[in-house]
Amino acid sequence: MPYMLLLLAIALEVAGTSLLKLTEGFTRPWPTAGCLAAYAAAFAILALVVRDVPVGVAYAMWSGLGTAAIVAIGVVFLNESISLTKVAGVLLVIGGVVTLNLGGVAH
Repeated sequence: MPYMLLLLAIALEVAGTSLLKLTEGFTRPWPTAGCLAAYAAAFAILALVVRDVPVGVAYAMWSGLGTAAIVAIGVVFLNESISLTKVAGVLLVIGGVVTLNLGGVAH
């Protein structure tokens, strides 16, 4: 169950980050409210998750999967460019998350 909550926290963080561009520097009220609400909910759920999941593992998954998702959203929905370097970077981040999780299983 904690890992399902972690996925929910990651999804909320990704939603908040996706809304950042729409806030136009926090000058648009509705996107700003959505962004801040998504971040607040994400952090509240993350705080629950770290009761059961080591904080290093939880944060590695949070940052790694969140980064990969934001890169994909940027390319697909926000017309950001994709390059071999960007793909390699995302793969390295995911590899780091996997490595940390494999190390966390033994403890």
